[in-house]
Amino acid sequence: MQIIINGEKKIIDNNTTLAALLKELAIDAQRVAVELNRNIINKTDYSKTILKENDLLEIVSFIGGGKNWMIN
Repeated sequence: MQIIINGEKKIIDNNTTLAALLKELAIDAQRVAVELNRNIINKTDYSKTILKENDLLEIVSFIGGGKNWMIN
């Protein structure tokens, strides 16, 4: 079946969970936020969320860092 991840079409197996998809994509579930059809999915629900034909996923990675401040 087909889903869309961050604007790109991807073919996946039927009954694929969100957790399984992230694992297949080598994405650390603890370091991302996932929106499914415009709803943010709680990390505790990744293994229970079964993806469906034409689902729209946005996967956003957390990146560390920030502004360094210098004090003179």
